[in-house]
Amino acid sequence: MFKKHVDVKALQRLSGADKKKLRRTAKERFPQASDADLDAILPPKVVEVTVAKYPNRVLVYGIEGEFPMLFDIDGRGHELFPTVYALWKVPDLLPAFTLKGGEVSRFILGGADLMFPGISIPPEGLPSFQPGQPWSVKVPGNPAPIAVGATTMSSNEALKAGDSADGRYVPNEGFYEDIVVEDRNYASPSQPADSSEDHVEGMHDSTIEGEEAAVDVSESHTTDHDIHVEAIEDLTAGVSEVKLPEDNATEEPTEEREHQNLSTEEIDSLLDKCLLQALHTSVKDKDLPIPGSTLWSNHILPCRPTGVTLDIKKSSHKKLSKWLQSKSSAGLISSKEDKHKKEVMLLRINRGHPDYMAFKPEKRVQEPVVQHDNVVAEGSSTKQLEVAETYKPSSHVNPIIMAVGADTSKYYSASEASDIVFRYVEKENLVKQTDKAKVVLDVALCDALYKGAIKKGSAYPTEIHKRDLGSTFLNRMQIHHRVARGNEVVIRKGAIRTIQIMTERRQGNKKMTRLSGLECFLMDPDSLASELQKKFACSTTTAELPGKKGQHEVLVQGGVIDDLAKHLVDHYGVPKRFIEVLDKTKR
Repeated sequence: MFKKHVDVKALQRLSGADKKKLRRTAKERFPQASDADLDAILPPKVVEVTVAKYPNRVLVYGIEGEFPMLFDIDGRGHELFPTVYALWKVPDLLPAFTLKGGEVSRFILGGADLMFPGISIPPEGLPSFQPGQPWSVKVPGNPAPIAVGATTMSSNEALKAGDSADGRYVPNEGFYEDIVVEDRNYASPSQPADSSEDHVEGMHDSTIEGEEAAVDVSESHTTDHDIHVEAIEDLTAGVSEVKLPEDNATEEPTEEREHQNLSTEEIDSLLDKCLLQALHTSVKDKDLPIPGSTLWSNHILPCRPTGVTLDIKKSSHKKLSKWLQSKSSAGLISSKEDKHKKEVMLLRINRGHPDYMAFKPEKRVQEPVVQHDNVVAEGSSTKQLEVAETYKPSSHVNPIIMAVGADTSKYYSASEASDIVFRYVEKENLVKQTDKAKVVLDVALCDALYKGAIKKGSAYPTEIHKRDLGSTFLNRMQIHHRVARGNEVVIRKGAIRTIQIMTERRQGNKKMTRLSGLECFLMDPDSLASELQKKFACSTTTAELPGKKGQHEVLVQGGVIDDLAKHLVDHYGVPKRFIEVLDKTKR
């Protein structure tokens, strides 16, 4: 579930009602858990519980400043699981399968699913269970689970299948050393969890030494709720040959050890430097106001030097709120505590402050990131494909564009167009003084956003929220799409259309795969048909789409829907999001 790194889409605190709802869901999901068990992973007196939202709808819940305790795969509570950290605190929270031996655990720790042949059946027989029930996975002789998942079959089905049931028995949804451990939104096992003010306080990168990967859990979770690094060395006491993957460094870099010995004054200086770097490079006036926690996690932490762990607790201020208030008192920024969110908000940046003007931001070279969606497979003769949406100015927005000195005949990206309207707001000083999150509409901006779009008799708005300004401005422009392959560049009106791959039955049980929409991605249907004929060793042909002059479809004999989609991604670099597949042969 968490093998590959995925950036957090959003991080927020749960309200009191949501915390109670989460506890009820956990009680229903884990029926054998007692109230004391739930108190161990969701303490009732804890002030803050955070939820991290991921792009794939997964939600990860944790005590602020501590470890992730629960994760929800579908985001609706139907597939709620405890993390391995939670199971270390409460080993009997879930029923558990025991592995046959240590040789199996290395695959589980690598993220592999649990297969039926790898399970040790106790003398009293296989326990009773139903499909979809959450179970943990343990190694022989150790009470600490190393993975968690849900059963794919019932106990009766498993017994009937016997050793022939070699399919996925328990899909591995979470395991020791998955990327949840490395999530910066939670503390590492090596630090105490005694702060509940800001989720940013006490973030550390954890480095685990030793070749073994398992933990001994204390005899009673009610008397010892802290997990220490010393216990991690005993994680699989009976498994001596399980090693961490090579990319998980087992030796702490010298540079990082040196940074961890910084004095309080040096940490204060480093915090100031990271703040100024963030204010110069990533924090834009149009984004204000922003919560202090967002400023820390999204802007300040990325500005720290490589190998450095920033811990606000080790500074002279001890807390993020006090540090920001000190910068506000110095005149560098303006901040205010939000009484509803109980968090300090960054309202304004004083870009004329002497410290800001004297600071010279560092230029950082970003490492090239491989994007599988739009990068052509290595060894392919096809040139790289670039696809992007662009926006052409319309008569509605031309006055705004001309007011900031921009070109009305140019095509703009979404970020460039949004930047134009915010430049106009800054130029005309339209930010509402009593509410920095809103923009007052003057005549020109109001006409640009709403003229012709408001129903007759309705009043025109007088202000707009900053978060809606950019999207509203884009909606008044003409959307186009730009496709480039090598030196060939085409800009067409409208949003880009997807490639459609459909498999259907012809003449009884014969299958035919149809492929259309190639012209949008600068692909020649005839050339592709000839190529697919050789690749799949089947007959292919092309035909003009009815009612669509100049557009053709490729017909491929057989059901090659998956292979064809993979070929378009790997060989032609077509992003997966622009490929639609439909299998009409499934009944």
